[in-house]
Amino acid sequence: MAIRTVIMGAAGRDFHDFNVFFRDNELFDVVAFTATQIPDITGRAYPPELAGPLYPDGIPIVREEELAALITEKKAEQVVFAYSDVSHEYVMHRASLANAMGADFVLLGWRKTALRASKPVVAVCAVRTGAGKSQTTRRVAQILAAADKRVAVVRHPMPYGDIAAQEVQRFARYEDLDAANCTIEEREEYEPHLARGHVVFGGVDYEKVLRAAEAEADVLVWDGGNNDTPFFLPDLHVVVADALRPGHELRYHPGETNLRMADVVVINKIDSARPEDVEVVRANVASANPGAVVVEAMSPVVLEDPAAVAGKRVLCVEDGPTLTHGEMPFGAAVVAAQRAGAAELVDPRPYLVGSLKTTFEENPHIGTLLPAMGYGRDMIADLEATVNATPADVVVAGTPMDLGRLIKVNKPIVRVRYELEVVSKPDLADIIRAKLKL
Repeated sequence: MAIRTVIMGAAGRDFHDFNVFFRDNELFDVVAFTATQIPDITGRAYPPELAGPLYPDGIPIVREEELAALITEKKAEQVVFAYSDVSHEYVMHRASLANAMGADFVLLGWRKTALRASKPVVAVCAVRTGAGKSQTTRRVAQILAAADKRVAVVRHPMPYGDIAAQEVQRFARYEDLDAANCTIEEREEYEPHLARGHVVFGGVDYEKVLRAAEAEADVLVWDGGNNDTPFFLPDLHVVVADALRPGHELRYHPGETNLRMADVVVINKIDSARPEDVEVVRANVASANPGAVVVEAMSPVVLEDPAAVAGKRVLCVEDGPTLTHGEMPFGAAVVAAQRAGAAELVDPRPYLVGSLKTTFEENPHIGTLLPAMGYGRDMIADLEATVNATPADVVVAGTPMDLGRLIKVNKPIVRVRYELEVVSKPDLADIIRAKLKL
């Protein structure tokens, strides 16, 4: 009898694990996915055209809160946990629930889920969302391009729209983002790469994504999501740790797995962290992975036009996931606005529209700022309405995307940029050139 299985996920790792391990495996019967973190995924189905011949009706996606009832209703024998950036305690609470219902609780290892590429792979991952993975990925891609290598960036999945239509995606121009109705969360990751001339691939079926990407590139750069482990076997595995969150590198899943797997650990934000916190991270890295090369780096915040912010009432708009499941109370926009001498950081909470009210209710740690949440058209409309209703003189945008291209607002937007600056030796360029023999 096939083992009746529920996969717990957030529309990313869960779909990948299904595709590469469960989809054509007659030893298992995946009866449902559960979902969390991402709005508007539940109530849908993983489509039959992607689920394969064993699942002609597709696979239902239900709310994680229904897990206990689902195990009983579907007579599930095992629960597979397949999403990221949650505390170890959080994971074990789900394990305890599954075990109490009589089901096994499973975490698949990388040997069962990582695909092998025909081209070299540099993977950039992190121990937490918001550690600085994106700017590290950009730096890696620049190093490779400077060595005259054709680079394809492959981004961790973000299938927030039509799952079947997003099976394999390729982005080379801003118009490609518009054509695909990309969300804010997707644009935050894709736009900075496109601005540098790098092609970005993503999607749902990463075997097919991999084959498309490696046909165009000399080297693949895996751009991880949250603190998830890479979907491709890396030739060089770079993992970013956050000196502003000391200890998190050992307390979150699967960030600690990344830390222990890493060839290189980048301790980021050392310019804004306390020296004693940098030492805590350094000690934890040495304890968990003494063979890793440690690189120290900064991500200095640069405001486009400080004079436009000085003395003004400012609405700070920040990267959404960094604030929500990343649990950061502030981001680059707040730092930049304060350094520029803003007269006031305007609190948007009295002016929240629609889904943003729920975002603040579910994330009470968020301070006087506005997360750029936009997992769909309705959420983007809520963001636009909230920005326009908030009585500020100027918006300081800490999100990596060009906010003004997507929403129409009644006040000027000043962008914040941040790039990785390595301040130790060997630096990333030395390491990459040596490893890939460039």
